[in-house]
Amino acid sequence: MEIEYWWLLSLPLFFLLGWMAARIDIRHLLHESRVLPSSYFKGLNFLLNEQPDKAIEAFIEVVRVDPQTIELHFALGSLFRRRGEIERAIRMHQNLVERDDLAQVEKTLALFELAQDFLKAGLLDRAETLFLKLDSGLHAEPALKFLLEIYEQEKDWNKAILIAEKLEKLTRQSFQKEVANFYCELASSEIMQTRAEAARPYLEKALGHHRLCVRANLLLGDLELSQGHRDLAIEAWMRIETQNPDFLALAAERLYRTFKQLDRAQEGVTLLTGYLAKYPCHDLLNTVFEGALETLGAESAFVLVRDHVRRTPTLLGLDKLYEAQLFEMPPDKRQDLELAKSLVHQHTRTLAMYKCDQCGFRARQFYWNCPACAAWETYSPRRTEEKGMPV
Repeated sequence: MEIEYWWLLSLPLFFLLGWMAARIDIRHLLHESRVLPSSYFKGLNFLLNEQPDKAIEAFIEVVRVDPQTIELHFALGSLFRRRGEIERAIRMHQNLVERDDLAQVEKTLALFELAQDFLKAGLLDRAETLFLKLDSGLHAEPALKFLLEIYEQEKDWNKAILIAEKLEKLTRQSFQKEVANFYCELASSEIMQTRAEAARPYLEKALGHHRLCVRANLLLGDLELSQGHRDLAIEAWMRIETQNPDFLALAAERLYRTFKQLDRAQEGVTLLTGYLAKYPCHDLLNTVFEGALETLGAESAFVLVRDHVRRTPTLLGLDKLYEAQLFEMPPDKRQDLELAKSLVHQHTRTLAMYKCDQCGFRARQFYWNCPACAAWETYSPRRTEEKGMPV
């Protein structure tokens, strides 16, 4: 193999260039360290020793000595906001916004930080004004997300829809669930004010944006029922099976009550019993049990619950089985069973919860919008004990 002699001759040259670059970097660092005030290094030392209050005071001294330390201004402002010292954060960022020597990029960043300060302080109108100025450009995506948060807090659903659609175009991510729920919120408001026909277009738009929007069909059934269209209400609620059968539990009581109003209670029980066999669910079991108790009697209701518990054994089901047995048992023999039911029921209180799949927040009632993380449609309609069970 031939040796490339010019490579050997080049090695000293490469070494010399590397040595010179290292010397230049070292000189630059030494120069920077001499330029920086001693307060800067004191601040770093306080941070390393987990003394954030003293570190902040040291960094403030740096800012006073050298107003040109823009990055430190931003860092301090963000630190103030995280610590809840909103007034200091606002002053820090307002000073940056008002400076004439800032580049446009830095001024825009200062506006973005100031808008977050206002949002944290609860000054939603001021935050909205600034975020609207930033809804295009470098900070467009986070600004739009903050605007969406503001409009959801204010329950301004029309503006929320516009912002969600902008985000969808900008990020190319789906906001179908969010938009559908915003339309459902508008429809709910109209239904509550007995303006049923004004609600209908919103529900149609909700299903147009997200055809699997169970909430829209639940509300559509409520709307039809409010107008006396019981058969149409039943049809709307039965369509939920094609969207997500787990959510039939939310419509079960509505279905049974409406069948009962039509003098078809037994037909309603039969329908719900079929759903229960295909899609086992504790809330569905509760409705079926009540319906069977009314239409078929205590013995048939007990058999129905017993068969369900044998197919899908859970403590929630066992609690309901004890309840069904109590209807059948003579009064003089109920004491031991009531004690057992009481013990099981106390334990099932921690299991009979709904859980947000995004943040894990648990609640006794079902939410379309998580009260903890504000995400939409993250609650499963199945109780925590049932989640993960085979269907």
